[in-house]
Amino acid sequence: MSTEIKVPVLPESVSDATIATWHKKPGDAVKRDENLVDLETDKVVLEVPSPVDGVLKEIKFEEGATVTSSQLIAIVEAGAAAAAPAAAAAPAAAKADSAPAAGAQPIAPKAEAAKVPAGNDQLPPGARFTANKEGIDASQVEGTGRKGAVTKEDILNYAKSGGVGNAAGARAEERVPMTRIRARIAERLMQSKNSIAMLTSFNEVNLGKVMAMRKELGESFEKANGVKLGFMSFFAKAAANALQRHPVVNASVDGNDIVYHGYADISIAVSTDKGLVTPVLRNVERMGFADVEKAIGDYAKKARDGKLALEDLQGGTFTITNGGTFGSLMSTPIVNPPQSAILGMHAIKERAIVENGAVIAAPMMYIALSYDHRIIDGKDAVLFLVDIKNQLENPHRMLLGM
Repeated sequence: MSTEIKVPVLPESVSDATIATWHKKPGDAVKRDENLVDLETDKVVLEVPSPVDGVLKEIKFEEGATVTSSQLIAIVEAGAAAAAPAAAAAPAAAKADSAPAAGAQPIAPKAEAAKVPAGNDQLPPGARFTANKEGIDASQVEGTGRKGAVTKEDILNYAKSGGVGNAAGARAEERVPMTRIRARIAERLMQSKNSIAMLTSFNEVNLGKVMAMRKELGESFEKANGVKLGFMSFFAKAAANALQRHPVVNASVDGNDIVYHGYADISIAVSTDKGLVTPVLRNVERMGFADVEKAIGDYAKKARDGKLALEDLQGGTFTITNGGTFGSLMSTPIVNPPQSAILGMHAIKERAIVENGAVIAAPMMYIALSYDHRIIDGKDAVLFLVDIKNQLENPHRMLLGM
């Protein structure tokens, strides 16, 4: 019995998707719930699992094709005991019973190269076809794709270089299209730049007491909660408290109106191999430190595995980004519309400061608040940063809600 594999129903905010990677080729045996293909939207990568055990009989569209919600993309022959020969399962796009989306290119039957080098059978279809055509053994090619996967571009570059990779003295170039997510990030950044009167204010924080608390209570905290006590939970809780005391920083512009949010839904910037994503911690003002750390850990794992859902990224009234993870000493983060402000964390550096008339060494961090000057005055921004600074330099204040 044949089972149709279709694009999942996409939210209203997502009009179409791009076929990023086929994990199976025609003739391969598949198991129920095994991922067949990754679909990339402008927000997340979606996995499409097989609903049955069987054999992938037919693929309708190649990698790079654009498809729409509920469109037929493959057929699985359910219940088959063994994989059918790949040649017998050649794609037959001309027989597809669903019209392709704009920009989609149905697969036409392709002749495999007569000699298939060893190691190529595990490649994604696009890369495998190119490797077989060029007579290249993919095991000799260094992959640049996700988790080190060899891509079609890797094969082409290897072929152009005569099979020697990036030879000494070579002036290599590579042109690849932006991913959907990267293109969307670029669009959003330009939207922010062109529509917001953005300004950035700075302050610095002595994190000595936070570090002492982590050292003193970190082991007990981990035993009690099963998660490490990191810096981000301190900043998230400090921001949530400050947002309640300075509500305009948590507001957004809607036409000629200012919308004030009575909750702190904080977007946490997470770097992935496809670009920066900002999953949302909801109602941080109600969360404990352990809740924040667990949620951040879950999101980080999802982001690394490409399993963030659309609902994980939607909403958010304020953003925190930590450039210090990569060594940034100071930066001016860009506001994520329709939010009106973003807090930038940076690297912790031991510096000489004056305390009680004496020069001491202290673990210092510069913090930055970029904000929409249309609704947030400089006074509001400075007071917000001072609030963050006071909480972090006296972390017991957070426990008392002060």
